[in-house]
Amino acid sequence: MANLKAIRKRISSVKSTQKITRAQKMVAGARLTRAQQRIQALRPFAVKTAQVLNDVVGQVADEEAAVNENEHPLLARRAEKTVLLLVITSDRGLCGAFNTNILRAATRLWKEREAAGQAVKIVTIGRKGRDYFRRRNAPVLEVLSGIWEKLDIEQARVVARKVLTPFVQGEVDSIYVVYNEFKSAMSQRVVAEPLLPLQKGEAPAASSEQGQTPEWGSHPEFLFEPNRETLLERLVPIYIEVSILRALFESQASELGSRMTAMESATKKAAEMIGKYTLLYNRARQAAITTELMEIIGGAEALRA
Repeated sequence: MANLKAIRKRISSVKSTQKITRAQKMVAGARLTRAQQRIQALRPFAVKTAQVLNDVVGQVADEEAAVNENEHPLLARRAEKTVLLLVITSDRGLCGAFNTNILRAATRLWKEREAAGQAVKIVTIGRKGRDYFRRRNAPVLEVLSGIWEKLDIEQARVVARKVLTPFVQGEVDSIYVVYNEFKSAMSQRVVAEPLLPLQKGEAPAASSEQGQTPEWGSHPEFLFEPNRETLLERLVPIYIEVSILRALFESQASELGSRMTAMESATKKAAEMIGKYTLLYNRARQAAITTELMEIIGGAEALRA
């Protein structure tokens, strides 16, 4: 009977876990729908902003008028002696290999840069990244918390200010964003995109849009009003903020998709375990009943004798 009680307790425990995983899957699925809508609305704007900025900067190259640091600090190009990695992870677990894939890619990039003789600084978003790099004594420059509580353009501006300050001050020479690009609920792709410096005549990072392949080789002619410096003063910060916001949206959707997939798999595994333990319980119960019947029959035969 003690064995039957333990099996019943285990079945009850697995059923409780199954209810939790099923609820987590439903919540993630509902939130994923909204996250996908936000990405679909933002992607065209992000791509067009990157294209316009590339055209403006590219025209400067075509005119052989080099962009210098005095024109706009974010257009400065320096030898990459110090690299800043913006690593975007989640605050919560239960999302499969979502965080593991990002952190492995970030660690690989960190070690490769150090092996090449470059210094590395890391800015993390999300508790998972914070805890991971702290355990490894990584060169963490900043930990940004509370980003996922209310994700909007204001949060993107906060992140932009944190990562742009060391670049403008010359403490770092380039910035890379490491995040999961959303493909579908079943598929995400880890990317490490250069955010700064902006490359003259090359496609900015936000141009890697699915299904969109803009022509980056030729640049239309522009008439600047009031002047090119004023335009860059407004356009470059917009590009940075939109690029960061897009990375945050992509990462959030990827996290929800990964969590939904992981919870669906966990729910199915729980159902399999319930079936296995139910079969085990029925066999143990049948064996106990058979043993009791044999004892009763044996006792009856003893009385007859």
